[in-house]
Amino acid sequence: MKQKMMDKYTQPALVEGLLAVAKKAGAYIRKERESFSYENVEHKGFNDLVSYVDQNAERIIVEGLSGLLPEAGFLAEEGTAEEGNQAIKWIIDPLDGTTNFVHGIPVFSVSIALEVNGVLTLGVVYEVNRDECFHAVKGQGAFLNGKAIRVSPATSLSQALIATGFPYSEFDKLPAYIHVMQFMMKNSHGLRRMGSAAVDLAYVACGRVEAYFEYNLNAYDVAAGALLVREAGGR
Repeated sequence: MKQKMMDKYTQPALVEGLLAVAKKAGAYIRKERESFSYENVEHKGFNDLVSYVDQNAERIIVEGLSGLLPEAGFLAEEGTAEEGNQAIKWIIDPLDGTTNFVHGIPVFSVSIALEVNGVLTLGVVYEVNRDECFHAVKGQGAFLNGKAIRVSPATSLSQALIATGFPYSEFDKLPAYIHVMQFMMKNSHGLRRMGSAAVDLAYVACGRVEAYFEYNLNAYDVAAGALLVREAGGR
């Protein structure tokens, strides 16, 4: 990507605007959780839950991002925005960890990334319950509430705590997945299942866990988190 274009899509004003949008959506989600009822849950598919909170949070995000970068298109989980320009697009999961949210388990997040010509340039994961805002800018590092973060210095699996996500709808790779889990249990500090892929990757980026694995994910689950890990020195 040419440097002039890169500079346009990583400028501080755009970054600050992105963080503000993520936090605004997070504040809405936090408020709705106080009175949320399971009766408001819908099923997009087997074990794939959604509610008005996901949809409204996505509308808040789309509206905010449209003002920041009018030329950009969208890849949004809940489909509340037309796709538009796919060369420059925001990749959005308005509420990553919906199952945790509807059950009142306090691990869920807002995840937003900007992709320009196939290159991730900006990413934010806002963990709503702990008010932790992780963000990354291509070539400029990764940050937690404004402070630089790095991946864990651990050099061996025996030193590592591993995050994962259980299959919930597609079970074709389940035997292989269980085999990997067994190996990790025997050779690492242990496994953790938080329930939000975006949070898992943010925790890798700041060194709370050393690695994360899961299958059958979508771009909106991992785009922002992937950039966080890369900019924090991970792979």
